[in-house]
Amino acid sequence: MRTGERCSPRTEDAGSSLAEVGSSPTGNAYQPTTAVPEDTHWMQHALVLAERACNEDDEIPVGAVVVDAEGQVIGEGWNRNIAECDPSAHAEIVAMRRAGRAVGNHRLVGCTLYVTLEPCAMCAMAAVHARIARVVFGAFDPKTGAAGSVFDLLADPRHNHRVAVVAGVLADECGQRLRQYFRGKRAGVGTGAAGADGEGPFPTGQTCG
Repeated sequence: MRTGERCSPRTEDAGSSLAEVGSSPTGNAYQPTTAVPEDTHWMQHALVLAERACNEDDEIPVGAVVVDAEGQVIGEGWNRNIAECDPSAHAEIVAMRRAGRAVGNHRLVGCTLYVTLEPCAMCAMAAVHARIARVVFGAFDPKTGAAGSVFDLLADPRHNHRVAVVAGVLADECGQRLRQYFRGKRAGVGTGAAGADGEGPFPTGQTCG
């Protein structure tokens, strides 16, 4: 890449891998913990962040929020891979980095990570290393999901810390955000940070959700 050249999304690759996201697990059997009423509230918050990802930054719409044991938001974020040219800048990583800075510790003991898409292996292991107590996710990822769909890293008994998992909270809504984003991409809606009208990744009045 030449100096000053902007990273560009590989939506054809990502779109094919996320085309089957949905509300039902595939692959490994789940043994999730039970959702609590607050889980729906915070997943709705993560969905708002996911929508900001595509409407503001033309990023794949995944949002994440870290909530501490007292029910306070200490970190949030959305996908920033393209904007930051950073392959590690998934929504979960962004949210956990901000949470760590907020509490002044790389351990996020007692915290819950909410994310609209099942974490990949990188994000799942980051949650283990951070000592996250619970991961609550929305849409299942049958291609790269590491919370039970393809791998089950969060509950692997070989780790010295295991993370409780709540799966499929608002899965239909979360999956629809992703599918609509990639449909728009394939239709030529959105080119980089701004769409054809220069106002954003979607024409006036259209959003990723």
